[in-house]
Amino acid sequence: MSGELLSVEQVADQLGLHVRTVRGYVRDGRLKAVRIGKQYRIAREDLAALTGRPSAPPRPRHVEVSSIVQVDGIDATDAGRLSNLLMTATAGPREGDGPLRVETVHDADRATMKIILLGSVETTAELLGLIAVITEEEGR
Repeated sequence: MSGELLSVEQVADQLGLHVRTVRGYVRDGRLKAVRIGKQYRIAREDLAALTGRPSAPPRPRHVEVSSIVQVDGIDATDAGRLSNLLMTATAGPREGDGPLRVETVHDADRATMKIILLGSVETTAELLGLIAVITEEEGR
């Protein structure tokens, strides 16, 4: 048995069956599996042999963060600087990152700014750190 091993739960999800049904297939010998500890593992090739079609490879996991940051007590000049800094920091493509969106809105009457960040966990964390550093410096 070579290649990727799937759990009974993964096979059940792919086939649209209940986990007990898949375990029954294994016990009856209709689906080849190997027992590892207390769990069965099914080779992707054996699943393909059962169904007569290749099994779908697992989908890569996608994680995205959406954040809204509110900055109070900021005038139009500082809001413009912060906005330009964020746009400059996100201008170039980043290796392994998905799309990144940054939007800013300044309300001059209330002296507040909202920053909306949509992107990967790593990039969003970097931008939040940058916002923290800049806003703490300007607040002093």
